[in-house]
Amino acid sequence: MTMLFGWVRSDTAYALGWTMVHSLWEGALIAVALAMLLAALRSPRLRYAAACVAMLSLLALAGGTFGVLLPGPAAHSVASVTVHSPGLNFNERWGAADGSARQGFVEFLPWLAPFWAAGVLIFQLRTLASCLFAQRIRRRGVCCPTDVWQQRLDALRGRMAISRPVRLLESCLADVPVVTGHLRPLILMPVGMLANLSVQQVESILLHELAHIRRYDYLVNLLQTSMEGLLFYHPAMWWISNVIRAEREKCCDDVVVAIHGNAHEYATALAALEDNRWTLNSAGMAATGGDLMNRIRRLLGQPGNNNHLAPVFSAALLTVIGAVVLAAWQAPPASSANPAFGKWLNEDVVYIIKGEEKSAFEHLRTDSEREQFIKQFWIRRDPTPSTPENEAKESHYRRIAYVNERFDAGTIPGWKSDRGRVYITYGPPDEIESHPSGAKYDRPSEQGGGVTATFPFEKWLYRRIPGVGNNVLIDFVDRSGLGEYKQTSDPNGSLFQSTTPGAQAYVMITPERRASMGIPLDFEAKQYSVSLSVRTSGGQNRWKSSTVVSLCKDSPQTSGCLQRPIFALETNPLEAGTYMLEAIVTDGSGLKTRSYSVDFSIK
Repeated sequence: MTMLFGWVRSDTAYALGWTMVHSLWEGALIAVALAMLLAALRSPRLRYAAACVAMLSLLALAGGTFGVLLPGPAAHSVASVTVHSPGLNFNERWGAADGSARQGFVEFLPWLAPFWAAGVLIFQLRTLASCLFAQRIRRRGVCCPTDVWQQRLDALRGRMAISRPVRLLESCLADVPVVTGHLRPLILMPVGMLANLSVQQVESILLHELAHIRRYDYLVNLLQTSMEGLLFYHPAMWWISNVIRAEREKCCDDVVVAIHGNAHEYATALAALEDNRWTLNSAGMAATGGDLMNRIRRLLGQPGNNNHLAPVFSAALLTVIGAVVLAAWQAPPASSANPAFGKWLNEDVVYIIKGEEKSAFEHLRTDSEREQFIKQFWIRRDPTPSTPENEAKESHYRRIAYVNERFDAGTIPGWKSDRGRVYITYGPPDEIESHPSGAKYDRPSEQGGGVTATFPFEKWLYRRIPGVGNNVLIDFVDRSGLGEYKQTSDPNGSLFQSTTPGAQAYVMITPERRASMGIPLDFEAKQYSVSLSVRTSGGQNRWKSSTVVSLCKDSPQTSGCLQRPIFALETNPLEAGTYMLEAIVTDGSGLKTRSYSVDFSIK
């Protein structure tokens, strides 16, 4: 607070306060002059130039006023000027003995300086956030269109004599076409728009965005936004800035009509964009900028509303709108009133949605944005986008319906169970070995020996899971007896294959850091003696097991036999490190022997 009071008492704060006061009447005169010019001019290029000159004049006058007031201690009043001696201190300047209203107003002026500084900081941070958002949508949720469209864009760029390369990408985060970047301009088109609009309509929209690039509007818009931050308190600044943005879009419209030659086709394309209109951050140049309906009427030759409001009334209206925008700016994303969106995110696609997709969905503000996101989510997963059916979406919801009916144990819904999660994620298994009555199976004890368990269990075999491996075996055990089958091996865990050529032995690391192994029984025998040991890289034994098993042939329900020629077992939890599994399989007579080794590690 001491620093704040010290600054308020300085000549700089005094000059800033008076500059803000003087800029009000200076800006009012500039706004009146601009309104008169706009009433006389019809060319968008001239109107745009006049508005830009007005904005620069307003900033220059404010800067000049501050420069005049800063060197000396003179304090200027709107009604009169009172000159103070340079030797007067703070109390002599501000402590009026007469207590008049004028002196009270003068005492308040220096406190406008911290208000102005805080406002400038907020608005410049807002501009920075807009730039960061523009950079984010250049990288997130984008994909390349067909080469045909990039070639068309290059041809249009050549017709407009633009030497800089311009890229074209489709975006799932943009609902309208937008151009970002100055040195490396990029045009973002909503996913599906290139296919839904006619070629002529798409070309007219691309010409509009190229016109922004040729006119350096992206850079000019950033400078304009910075000037808005410096004079954020001035109603005339916001009115002039609004005129600049409206006339800028009209200038680009004229470029499109001059090159494309079909104003009606372009107006139809703009009308199609109105349905998907989205309020974009100020760092981007969107085709739907300005008063879109007035632009369409102008293109079609229909009379629009050219009634120029008095600058004071316009400025007051814009001030109210600006206050609402500032109050809503940086507000946390509004929660959807429709619980269906929460169900879609946390239930329907909880197992298949990517982390960056979930984060993007959670930051959407409106239900219309969420609906568009969900639409694009399934389009990206459609294996045949040219057909009306979306096979990926239909298959996914069939899986959900199946697990809710098949795996509902009463305590938890089927989609939330371990079997439901695996089924939804990887689809139906190639083989299922089910023992709902609690058939016996072997699993290791904590001391390393094999023990017999009688819990109901299932073994699911996937011959191939892309990105995971081949012959993936997943175990589910119902230790509660209530139908709640818990997964005991994780297909997303590390999968290690046998180092023996041609062998199908494997080790998979479970979430509990156990080694779940599968040893093939690939020769004929009545019984198999299986000896297993796990050693560290230094040769120390960490786990071992030895058991005799047989295959279920004549009597599949025989207790303790295996229905598949693969022996599955799981170790006790292991510490982080590098290990080797050694497996020896012999027949009952000891004449036939197979050995396997698997190197694996636990992190």
